[in-house]
Amino acid sequence: MKNHWIQHPLVLKGNEITLLPLEKEHLDQLFLAASNKEIWELTSVDYSVEEIFYPNFNKALEERNNGSVYPFVIVYNLTNQIIGTTRLLDIYPNDKKLEIGVTWIMKEFWGTAINLECKLVLLQHCFETLQANRVQFRAKDNNLRSRRAIEKIGGVFEGILRNDKIEPNGIPRNTSFYSILQEEWENVKVNIEAQIALKVNC
Repeated sequence: MKNHWIQHPLVLKGNEITLLPLEKEHLDQLFLAASNKEIWELTSVDYSVEEIFYPNFNKALEERNNGSVYPFVIVYNLTNQIIGTTRLLDIYPNDKKLEIGVTWIMKEFWGTAINLECKLVLLQHCFETLQANRVQFRAKDNNLRSRRAIEKIGGVFEGILRNDKIEPNGIPRNTSFYSILQEEWENVKVNIEAQIALKVNC
């Protein structure tokens, strides 16, 4: 592994989840976690399709070597089961900015503290270890579930890029962009920790 901004292997631990660097031996279990079609109803890509899943995640492993992407699997600590994935991408060390994205978890864990914990440990590493100035998020403009999740953790809406990407069906899509800045991090952190406490204590 070359000397990049994000040092490999990077393991991030929360109370309920651990983020482990994605490796080839994780792919089959992660593909199994992706099998529920409901996960992909609002997204551009259906990772329950084998011909889509394996090329994408093998490419992410290749891109980790050049420092542009850092993919994780999300492990549920109670069962040691892989329940989803997330990654750091669009990594620009010179500008001290990067993006959190390609995040999904099994439907059984929707509405729990899992996604919040993932974002907490990732943002904590970005702002407190990497000393990033900016962390970006994006979502398909009509994916209201993802957009609400970003807004709940404190992502500030910056606007919509029209016809930003071409969908697999050939139709252009709009993308909503959000960010959190270094000076906003402490308030965001308190907000996320409070939301986690509420969900855990429900």
